[in-house]
Amino acid sequence: MSAFVPPEPVAGLRRPQPQQVFEWPLRVYWEDTDAGGIVFYANYLKFFERSRTEWLRSLGIEQQRLKDSTGGMFVVSDTQIRYHRPARLDDELIVTACMVETGRASLIIRQQALLKTEQAAGQSPLLLCEGTIRIGWVEAASLKPARIPESIISCFLS
Repeated sequence: MSAFVPPEPVAGLRRPQPQQVFEWPLRVYWEDTDAGGIVFYANYLKFFERSRTEWLRSLGIEQQRLKDSTGGMFVVSDTQIRYHRPARLDDELIVTACMVETGRASLIIRQQALLKTEQAAGQSPLLLCEGTIRIGWVEAASLKPARIPESIISCFLS
């Protein structure tokens, strides 16, 4: 039975301290499933996007305001996803986001979708899907890569 696995540090890049895992609850609806009532594989990327957005919001970073005030924005540049078990209609999930690496122009976030069930004491939620997402900073008008403003980086490192 797979459970939450904390990310390992990567040498040479800054890591936020202390490392915290953001959790966002989600319920699976009909619109999330295929004809068999199982979550369509691509929808995990949507779940991860929502969790990252709410994680940023919890840090005081609202993406539209960020774009308006800095002229820049985050875009997904790479994803790696592994599916372990299916989520089904009406399941309650916990979708996590945890910073793994902070670079000058990109961030790597480890994410997981966990099945929220009635757990015995000390038992972890069941791992359904996990992945890493690299988001890069670009100039909004041109979509050219740029350095992440230090004021934003400081939100992750404090």
